[in-house]
Amino acid sequence: MSSPEPVRADLGKRPAEVSAMFDDVAERYDLTNDLLSLGQDRRWRRAVVRAVDARPGEHVLDLAAGTGTSTEPFADAGVHAVPCDFSLGMLRVGKRRRPDLPFTAGDATRLPFADATFDAVTISFGLRNVVDPDAALRETARVTKPGGRLVVCEFSTPTWRPFATVYGEYLVRALPAVARRFSSHPDAYDYLAESIRAWPDQPALAARIQGAGWSDVAWRNLSGGVVALHRGRIPRRG
Repeated sequence: MSSPEPVRADLGKRPAEVSAMFDDVAERYDLTNDLLSLGQDRRWRRAVVRAVDARPGEHVLDLAAGTGTSTEPFADAGVHAVPCDFSLGMLRVGKRRRPDLPFTAGDATRLPFADATFDAVTISFGLRNVVDPDAALRETARVTKPGGRLVVCEFSTPTWRPFATVYGEYLVRALPAVARRFSSHPDAYDYLAESIRAWPDQPALAARIQGAGWSDVAWRNLSGGVVALHRGRIPRRG
């Protein structure tokens, strides 16, 4: 009996298709990302941890956490970190690797948490995959305590034009070719390249974060703007 064809999401980002696509790549997801980013994903994760600046005992929501690789540094530092994702395949792989982490299934546009639950929320390379990113940003604001913070790590727009041209060629040609060699579902990485190219640049994303209720919004470029860290804070009451 043949295996079903892997699901290939498109820029319509229908949740069932996106979730199924990530289910299909879950087993080799972390390894493939490491290869495609030339190891830069580790540096980006460290930058996220520093930007969140969580203290032991604080509660942090790691949204779109996948297998929990991005959650582990928080948990290992004594933070109450909750990895949340809507791909059950990713969560299963993560739970097998780190059974101590409280993996939680959840849709970023309708988070299964009460208001003002977390001291910080972070989402790395996941906001781009949500069908309604503005609704997700409003949800992150809802579940964050007054004075709490947000860190969004996402692919962005390189700031140096010659490099931007080279990077564009990488997305179109090299990334899918490498994915065909190493991934169990290379079509998923065609979607990855398309979604990166369609994503708003740094100022546009900052405006959307602010429009969702976050204040003091700023960003910092990593790897020449290939990735940007956007930060925000929930205003304190009174």
